[in-house]
Amino acid sequence: MLLYAGILFIAAGLACIAFDRQSSHYLYDHVSAGFWRFLDSTTHLAKASHWLIAAALAYLVALTKHWEAVRLCALAFAASVAIGSVVLHAIKLVLGRRRPRDDIEMGLYGFMPLAFDTDYNSFPSGHALTIMCVAVIASVVWPMLWPVWFAIALWLGLTRALLTAHYLSDVLVGAGIGLISAREAAIHILPHTPPWF
Repeated sequence: MLLYAGILFIAAGLACIAFDRQSSHYLYDHVSAGFWRFLDSTTHLAKASHWLIAAALAYLVALTKHWEAVRLCALAFAASVAIGSVVLHAIKLVLGRRRPRDDIEMGLYGFMPLAFDTDYNSFPSGHALTIMCVAVIASVVWPMLWPVWFAIALWLGLTRALLTAHYLSDVLVGAGIGLISAREAAIHILPHTPPWF
């Protein structure tokens, strides 16, 4: 199921490219300052560095305590982010896309294929990838709470578009890559992956 969901997210993201520019301008103009502050305070919960540090610490503690399940979960998460990030950053470098704020504030919009310019790093979203990886691994550990994990992941991913840090297409494609990479890592590393994965 997660493979198809990931493909669906990627397809929806590609379809959103057609109206990304208009939606980012609308959000920039209509998100209130108070809501923006709230979004900004929560969006960083999806940052990869926080989760990778937590996974590394969990892995080290699990080694000393002989907690095999914790060790495998930390390993699966790190593997999913690594696999997804290779794909994501290859796309970022090859396709190259300016961020919405560059369009809104400086009129710089669009893709610049094969430019290999780090200013063109919007597509896809790394935050969306990371938090989807968290949701997938959390769904293996606590499968009865899977709707909660994915709802949180979707919300945190969408904060990137609401803040105009990314276009909606960036978020959806990043989330799709995260779903697929985390699914593959979970299936190959974790012994008790739910059958619906």
